Amino acid sequence: MSNPSLLYSTLLYGLVFFAYSTLALYFWRVQLAGGGDALNQGAAGHLVVLPLTLHAYLLYGNLFSSGGINLSLVYALSLILWLTMLVYWIARLFYSITSLQTLILPLAALGALLPALFPATQPHPADGMSFARQAHILTAMFAYSLLTIAALHAGLMSLVERKLHHANLPRMLQGLPPLLTMEILLFRIIGAGFVLLTLTLISGMVFSEQLFGQPWKLNHKMLFGFISWAVFAVLLLGHYLRGWRGRTAVHWTMSGFVFLILAYLGSKFVLEVLLIR
Repeated sequence: MSNPSLLYSTLLYGLVFFAYSTLALYFWRVQLAGGGDALNQGAAGHLVVLPLTLHAYLLYGNLFSSGGINLSLVYALSLILWLTMLVYWIARLFYSITSLQTLILPLAALGALLPALFPATQPHPADGMSFARQAHILTAMFAYSLLTIAALHAGLMSLVERKLHHANLPRMLQGLPPLLTMEILLFRIIGAGFVLLTLTLISGMVFSEQLFGQPWKLNHKMLFGFISWAVFAVLLLGHYLRGWRGRTAVHWTMSGFVFLILAYLGSKFVLEVLLIR
């Protein structure tokens, strides 16, 4: 006999996937027809909030289960893609970046469907997790997510810059905002992620016994986390004090992201995919 709750959640996953995909197709058609500006402030642009809200509902129900937080790689990726869509949806109110939403919508559709496609990769969370530990873990996840978005954004900036130099920018990328606008958004994303990463590292050190039941010690996660923090700190200082931008900003962003991957997603991938733990 089928589980009603499982069937219900599966239908919701399918609905979110369908909504994201439909909007993606519509946005791509309008963008290719040269009507991207109309999407930015028009009614169609506001429709993204519908799958975003339902995706958030599914994430909340799955992340907070059995008194703890589900930390599987699948949910981490789904959260990153949801947050990417949210950041670009909010940023469109201030910048003409609908074309960035157009590129992310198909990925968001896939991210919403990942937990339904790979349910076996979801580890059962521990019961009785304290509020302080939940807050620490959520802060860390949002920090990693924002800095992952920054890396994706920097990669897109690098691609656009190379294509512009060779005068062969694809039509889909021609609707992207100016590189200066993308750069401003990049540093705002990095700034927010850096603040959350700082809070994560400080709380992990100062409240280690309360959070994890043992004194703080330097392990590979903390080491790579500190290196990533230092890279982003130097980048932000270089930007605001020496005017670093362009390729320099992209290279530093990618370097900080690599260390962040080694600190979190690398270990999650090894444990969940390779070792199946």
